Amino acid sequence: MADLDHSSSTETALDSEVLEEAKNSNHDSKLQFSEDEETLVVIMFNLVGERWSLIAGRIPGRTAEEIEKYWNSRYSSKSE
Repeated sequence: MADLDHSSSTETALDSEVLEEAKNSNHDSKLQFSEDEETLVVIMFNLVGERWSLIAGRIPGRTAEEIEKYWNSRYSSKSE
């Protein structure tokens, strides 16, 4: 019984590591937008401005934070 409990906690620790790695790699790939997503972001931005949550509501699987970060990394002018 003790071995079963030990392997269960080891599996849980491994599962946590796998989930963390997946989350980190998923986070990096989330900022890669498809052409369709990019076009939609540009069109929506021109219509509603910096209302990121409204734009995110039109793109399945994207959050307002991801869209804002993507926009700022691609289109924000830092020439101040």
